[in-house]
Amino acid sequence: HIRLIPGIYVSRKDSVNGHIITTFDIRMTSPNDEPVMNTAEIHTIEHLGATFLRNHEVYKDQVIYFGPMGCRTGFYLLLADDLTSSEILPLMKEMFSFIASFKGEVPGASAKDCGNYLDMNLPMANFLARKFLEEVLTDIREEQLNYPV
Repeated sequence: HIRLIPGIYVSRKDSVNGHIITTFDIRMTSPNDEPVMNTAEIHTIEHLGATFLRNHEVYKDQVIYFGPMGCRTGFYLLLADDLTSSEILPLMKEMFSFIASFKGEVPGASAKDCGNYLDMNLPMANFLARKFLEEVLTDIREEQLNYPV
């Protein structure tokens, strides 16, 4: 985590009953270097990202999990299949564009659907998604797609 920069990395690949599950590290801030994200915007990105992924025409049946890292520097995305960071780059651009431009009521932000529905910050989620999209995803470099050695 000392030399890690924002990007999309394959964290691990696991075999479950003969099927590969790929875990992606969607790193939005530089660990131990930049300020971490606050819980309200992370929570909002989680709701919007999960909604987007569960409804995606191509990937919806491959989505296993999307959620925040405890360190608050990014998110984990688990997809069924043997995939690379480059292969999901278009999906990540779509997802972060969706989050950056989302307006209105955050899906699942109600007492019925969420255990902490008041802890949301849509304007900051929009800002952080736009920042990640513009500063990282738009012109992503090879070193932002593979963990440093």
